[in-house]
Amino acid sequence: MRRVLAVTAVAGAAWAARRALSRRIDRSPLWPLPALEQPVSGHSPRRTLRARIASRTEPADGVLRLVLEAPDLPAWTPGAHVDLTLPSGLVRQYSLCGDPGEHGRYTIAVRLVEDGRGGSREAHALLTEGTELELRPPRNRFELLPAPRYVFVAGGIGITPVLPMLRAATRAGAEWTLLYGGRSRASMPFLDELAAHGDRVVLFPQDETGLPDLAAVAAAAPGTLVYCCGPEPLMRAVTEAAPDPDAVHLERFAPAAEPGPARAFTIELRRSERVVEVAAGESALAAVRRELPDTPYSCEQGFCGTCQHRVLAGAVDHRDELLTDGEREDSMLLCVSRAEGDRLILDL
Repeated sequence: MRRVLAVTAVAGAAWAARRALSRRIDRSPLWPLPALEQPVSGHSPRRTLRARIASRTEPADGVLRLVLEAPDLPAWTPGAHVDLTLPSGLVRQYSLCGDPGEHGRYTIAVRLVEDGRGGSREAHALLTEGTELELRPPRNRFELLPAPRYVFVAGGIGITPVLPMLRAATRAGAEWTLLYGGRSRASMPFLDELAAHGDRVVLFPQDETGLPDLAAVAAAAPGTLVYCCGPEPLMRAVTEAAPDPDAVHLERFAPAAEPGPARAFTIELRRSERVVEVAAGESALAAVRRELPDTPYSCEQGFCGTCQHRVLAGAVDHRDELLTDGEREDSMLLCVSRAEGDRLILDL
């Protein structure tokens, strides 16, 4: 009897051990490496959506306007953008320029940049009516804050995030002025729509008037918020002209011109049990891809989030235009961000 009980106990213990081991492996497929909570490991954690191109038009020379439709598109607020996955797999960011009140519909505009990195050329060539696309839910780092008065400044395709702001400010009864510049009237989209706002919109086609006159920014009364989207020189000029630089809100389509000095540092890839050295003249992404060549990436400018990874230890010098403050507490974008110190440990 004792022998039967002993065998039963051993069998039970073995069964329990196997079950515990199975659960342990489920939690950490790379067991016996440490189990880590919610590893990012090579992809953005944000969910994706599917939408169909319902309309394609050209509101100006070299500008493509696309209306995307799907029944489950999330709500959004003025200033928001979406990450759009192009047919090639490239991820690009486009401001939503339609009406937030139109449920199930997103409108974006794409300026053709012949000497760019290829995203706009692909969009103009391949994105036709009926095409289905993958995109990520809207994110807003250019939120329109309540104010009694606004001065909006847009340069070229920078008008896209400003358009819904104008509608929102009008509905709220706020005073506002828009200063809108571009190379020529033919290159400036949405002029017909803006004409409905009368003299609150001041146009500055460069071939007619030169660069925008920022007197309205310089004369802004206390309590006025200034929103600007456009080329980096325009945003610098607006910031310098504003009486209160803290009242200026900027939206960039490219990284800041001067990201700051870079120094060499070390990255430990915890799950892979490897260590890589990042030279002062290279990105963390390039260094990691020497060891892990399948590490995904897309924009290489800190906008799309494809190379977002979990940081287990070390202080990060964040240089992206995407992550929220909460996300920056434990993750980074490898393409642009670096270590503040000598070493980072990543969940890779």
